[in-house]
Amino acid sequence: MSFEAKRFWKEAKASQTDGGWTVQLDGRPVRTPAKAPLVVPTRAMADLIATEWDAQEGKIDPLTMPATRSANAAIDKVVHQHAEVAEMLAAYGDSDLLCYRASYPQGLIDRQAAIWDPVLDWAAQDLEARLTPVSGVMHAPQDADALARLTAMVHAFTPFQLAAFHDLVSISGSLILGFAATKRQRPIEDLWTISRLDESWQEEQWGVDEDAAAQADLKKQAFLHADRFFHLCD
Repeated sequence: MSFEAKRFWKEAKASQTDGGWTVQLDGRPVRTPAKAPLVVPTRAMADLIATEWDAQEGKIDPLTMPATRSANAAIDKVVHQHAEVAEMLAAYGDSDLLCYRASYPQGLIDRQAAIWDPVLDWAAQDLEARLTPVSGVMHAPQDADALARLTAMVHAFTPFQLAAFHDLVSISGSLILGFAATKRQRPIEDLWTISRLDESWQEEQWGVDEDAAAQADLKKQAFLHADRFFHLCD
């Protein structure tokens, strides 16, 4: 389905099909930009995508259709490059946001420890993968066994899960926060706040930059969508 087209349908509706669920526009099944059938794993996901299509007025605007775009990415890209995407995301574990700590000022050092250490402790217990914080920006390799376990977990995701996980990790900068979202370790809004610790500290010191705040809000909405999309996969 071309996103250049204007709305031509009266009704968008989820429909069961071979291999899962699809969305039909007046009985015509939606296809991805690569012309593959848009088939998703759950009724709930198909219903959300149908709602996005039903909300279109005039020219189709993909920016207002995040679930459709995520499904397209899963089908057109991740299905064909699953191993490569998984390896790219797993690599975040060796330079995880939560592990790179400030060397000054003391207030920031203390806040990072208070907020980030409990998440690393959770990963050590629930994911059986202990990552170690380091001071400064120089890379320090993490434990190979911990990274191997995390990597195996990433590779175990389905293409649809991996498409969502990609955004959870790349937007937050943290493999561990990505896993925390998938495991519902705490509310997704809290995980977003945790990922923004350094930025929040800077805002407290120097004030809020309106342009940066607007960009951060866009990233937040994408992060929250990725969490919702991941949990619609089951």
